[in-house]
Amino acid sequence: MRFSLGKRLDLVVALATILASACGGGAPVVTHSPSSVQGALNEGLIAYLSDKGVGVLDPTSGKSTLVAPLPAGGAFRVSGPVWAPAPGLPYPVLYFTIHDDRPAESRTAPPGVIPYDWLFRADPFAGTIEPLAASADLQSEGPFGLVANARYLALTTGCCANYEVDAIDLTRPSAGLKVLAKPPTQAALFTEGAAPGPDGLIAVRVVGTGAWYWLNASAAVLNPFPLSPGPEDGPIAISADGTLAAISLPDQGPIIEPINVATPVASPSPVTSGTAAPAATPTHASPVPSAAPRHVNSRLPHADGLAWSPDAKQLALAVNGEIEIYAASGADGAAPVGRYLTGNNVVGIDWSAPISNQSLALVKPDTGPQSFVDALVDETKLPAAADTAANRPLTKVYLWQYDSSRPSPIANIADATPDILQQYPPLPARVSLHHWTASNSWQLLGGCFRYRIVITGSVPPTASTVGLASNTACNAPAVTPTPSPSPSK
Repeated sequence: MRFSLGKRLDLVVALATILASACGGGAPVVTHSPSSVQGALNEGLIAYLSDKGVGVLDPTSGKSTLVAPLPAGGAFRVSGPVWAPAPGLPYPVLYFTIHDDRPAESRTAPPGVIPYDWLFRADPFAGTIEPLAASADLQSEGPFGLVANARYLALTTGCCANYEVDAIDLTRPSAGLKVLAKPPTQAALFTEGAAPGPDGLIAVRVVGTGAWYWLNASAAVLNPFPLSPGPEDGPIAISADGTLAAISLPDQGPIIEPINVATPVASPSPVTSGTAAPAATPTHASPVPSAAPRHVNSRLPHADGLAWSPDAKQLALAVNGEIEIYAASGADGAAPVGRYLTGNNVVGIDWSAPISNQSLALVKPDTGPQSFVDALVDETKLPAAADTAANRPLTKVYLWQYDSSRPSPIANIADATPDILQQYPPLPARVSLHHWTASNSWQLLGGCFRYRIVITGSVPPTASTVGLASNTACNAPAVTPTPSPSPSK
C-alpha cells in the first residue's frame, strides 16, 4: 500500500507520540489546538445606554463595564448604542450619537453652548472614542432611532413633522452621512430597525400615517414591509439569520413573529447624491410569513430597546429601566431568565455577534465624549472684536475642508482673497450667535479631515484650523521628547 506525503507525515507523528509515551513511562503526550481568549465572548456582548453612560455587559457572567461615561444631570441626549463593523477591525465596535442638551447661549448673554449633534464610534477593546461627524442643531433634541447592519448606519433627525433620515456607509473609511429621505420632496420617516447583512435595508415608519416600509439605503427606494406593525409600534429587532422579528408595542411588551428579509426587487437607479428621493411607488415585497405574532410578556410596558442573542434563542429588552433577558420560546408572561443593571435607567440596548478573540476583561473604559464636545464649542467662538451687536452682522466666515494626511495648500490659507475664493471655493458657513457654524447638516467630519477657517469683514482676517478629533494634522511630524542631560560627575 502506498501513502501520500500527508499520510506518511501523520504516521510519523503518531509513532513519535506512542514512543514518547512508552519510553517516558508518563502520561500520553497531548497536542493542543489553538484556543480562543480566556473568557471569550462566544455568546456576544450586550451594549447598553444608562444614565451613567454607554457600557457593555457579558450575558454569561452578568458583569458589566462602563465604556463611555456621560456627564450627570442630563447634559447630553444620547441615542444608541449599536454594534457595527469598523474598517480594519476583526470585531464589531459601538456607535452612538449625542446632542448637547445644556442650556444654549443667547444673543444678549456671554458666549456659552451652541448645541451640536455628534456621531461617535467607540472601540471598547482599545479604549478609544472617535468623533465621526458633528452638526450644529439649534432646533431639535438631536438624533434618535440609531440602527445599523453590516453596511449602513442610519438615524433620524429633525422635529415638528420635519424629520429626515441620514445614513453613513460603514464600508467606506472616509464616508460622511448622506440624506436618504427629507421633506418636502420625500416623506418624513422614523428609523425603527435594520435588516441583517450587507443589503442596507432600513425599517422605517412614515410620520403621520404610521405605514411601515423598507428603505433601501443603497438604491434610495422604498419597498413594502413584509409585516404589518401598527402606526405607534417600534422599535424592531431582527435576528441575525433574518428569520425572526421582535417589535415593541406601545404597551403589553414586545411581540415575536417570523419575517423574511430577502432583498426586495428595487429600482436599479443608485444613490448619486444626498437628495435622491425614494421611489414614489413601492416595488415588490418579500413574502409575508403566515405564523401569528406572540407576546413575550404582555404584562410589560413599552420596551425602549430590543436585541436578539446571536443564536436567536434569547431576546434582551431595555425595559423598566433595566436589562431583562427572555427565552424566545417562552410562554407569554414567563419570568425573564436574567435581569441586570436594575435602577440604572437603561434605555438603549444591542447584542453583538460572538467575539471569540476578546473578553470582558480586555474592555478598556474611555473618559467619554465630553472633551470633544467642549473643544468644538470653544474653538468655534468668534473673535472678541467680531462678537458685538454692531459687528456680528458684518462678520463673514469662510470654511474649507482638507485631508490632513497629505500636504494641502488649504492648510495655509490666511485670507479669503478673490483669488483664493476662486481657486478654493469655500463650504457654506455662517455666524450663529457668538460662534461660527457650518451651514449644512453633518458637514464637519472626523478622521484626518481638518477645517481651515478665516473670519473677516468686521475684523482683520483671522485664520485658524479646527478638527473634530484634533487640530493637529495627521501628517504632522511626531514630537520626539528631548532627553534630559545626564548629571555631570
